[in-house]
Amino acid sequence: MKQQIAMLILIIGLVGFATPDAAQKGGKGASSADPETTPMGVQHVAPNAGIKYADYLYGVIKELNKDQMVLTKTKAGVDQTFKFNKKTKFIQDGKDGSLKSLKLGDEVWVDMDQDKKTGDMIARKVVGGVFLMQAE
Repeated sequence: MKQQIAMLILIIGLVGFATPDAAQKGGKGASSADPETTPMGVQHVAPNAGIKYADYLYGVIKELNKDQMVLTKTKAGVDQTFKFNKKTKFIQDGKDGSLKSLKLGDEVWVDMDQDKKTGDMIARKVVGGVFLMQAE
């Protein structure tokens, strides 16, 4: 019986230590460079962004021109290029935006498709702005 209780306490302690909250408080795997990053490098979407953007790819704009953008700090861990087309929509601060509303260093979430012929990643929607980062 004492062994079972000891094992239960050990498991609870390990599980509590490995949660994202523990990582943000300096637990194992914590990143001092970015408190919004879990130990695995996955970015959190703010609660008010909800499930709506959960399937979007997060990144920080590293390069930007009229035809494409390159994101860094992505889930893949490598820079990723997204091409724009005439159907690409831009949302800034919860409102319709434009390519001109984006700048280097902006944090964005991208809904994308892959071109079946070329393999290029095409940005269908690029969402950015402070409304994603602020909690309600």
